[in-house]
Amino acid sequence: MIKAVMVMNTQGKPRLAKFYDYELAGFAKLRLLLLSAALSSRAENVSNFVEADAIFGLDSRLVYKHYATLYFVFVFDSSENELAMLDLIQVFVETLDKCFKNVCELDIVFNYGKMQTILDEIVFGGQVLETSSAEVMKVVEEISKLEAASNAITFVPKTVSNWRGR
Repeated sequence: MIKAVMVMNTQGKPRLAKFYDYELAGFAKLRLLLLSAALSSRAENVSNFVEADAIFGLDSRLVYKHYATLYFVFVFDSSENELAMLDLIQVFVETLDKCFKNVCELDIVFNYGKMQTILDEIVFGGQVLETSSAEVMKVVEEISKLEAASNAITFVPKTVSNWRGR
């Protein structure tokens, strides 16, 4: 099971912190602070796999990927495969990149809802739902079309909205 998904910048500021394990959400700020310190102190040429028992409790592992100014981190238990989680980070980043045309930290900050939607299409309730970036993009585009259509709907008929002009 995936216990948490986090995106943070190199200064340790969290841009996304989604916990699927209720117990982990308890000391979220402290965990993010410890995680930031652990990631920033790691050398560039070391493995992206970390035993995270000290931060996230027993049977916790994490995998991270560093892109530009962001760390993408998945915390999971021993029932998940580390390489599959690394690939899932790649799918997440590729989908964000397709959605925002060369994603950067500001895209994530100003489009938080869309990033949450993308993550929810890939991982829901700690379980992996979709591993295809193209399939996730289809769903995100459909949701965007529905949102645009719902914004175009007016709930007040024009005859009623012009009553002041009489």
